[in-house]
Amino acid sequence: MLLLKNKNTVITGCNRGIGKEIVRVFAENGANIWACVREESGTFSKYINNLEQKHSVKIDPIYFDLENEEQIKAGFKTIKQSKQPVNILVNNAGLIFTALFQMTSMEKLKEMFEINYFSQMLLTQYISRIMMRQKSGSIINISSSAAIEGNEGRTGYASAKAAMITSTKVLAKELAPYNIRVNAVAPGLTQTEMMESSTPEEALNETLNRICMKRVGRPEEIANAALFLASDLSSYITSQTLRVDGGM
Repeated sequence: MLLLKNKNTVITGCNRGIGKEIVRVFAENGANIWACVREESGTFSKYINNLEQKHSVKIDPIYFDLENEEQIKAGFKTIKQSKQPVNILVNNAGLIFTALFQMTSMEKLKEMFEINYFSQMLLTQYISRIMMRQKSGSIINISSSAAIEGNEGRTGYASAKAAMITSTKVLAKELAPYNIRVNAVAPGLTQTEMMESSTPEEALNETLNRICMKRVGRPEEIANAALFLASDLSSYITSQTLRVDGGM
């Protein structure tokens, strides 16, 4: 059974890690996808072409820099001009920075919010207008366990991801009359390039000791949670944050 057959999906941050897996899992389940990435890549083009052929779906790359509002607007215009319904939005793109608060510049804090929060909210404004007109949709915000745990050294990142959780609750209330559900996924430690480059071994071992399952998550395990929230299996679920962290 294909959970997203003929559903049209917008996914941000698709070229690696969790986003790349969400593209794969959604394509396997029959979704057509606008895959939003920062810049063109032969490797990514080959990846989505293979998924298209294997699963008989359509995957169109959309290029924009999350720090550039005009590029985001142009990317949305491309989606809108297709005149296709947009059934699902996955706000996955993100950037991480680790440093003690006193060593974090205001410029870096603003960058964390610009990429991890404001850019996602701008795209959500655009896409939700389409969903409101069609009176249906599912929006999934990829937050982080850092937003809940308040991880040391992650002031900017954790705060921006916490803003995603709060906005999830607000938007769920505002968009429910239009039959649009809004939920968040809060991944814990996940085996990605971003985790490997931002988490020192000492911090990783300390966190593993606090995880019931004593291991890091796999990107496909986060993607499967997003799949559940995108599909009709979660038709009575909105305003929720689903922790996928192995029992942290």
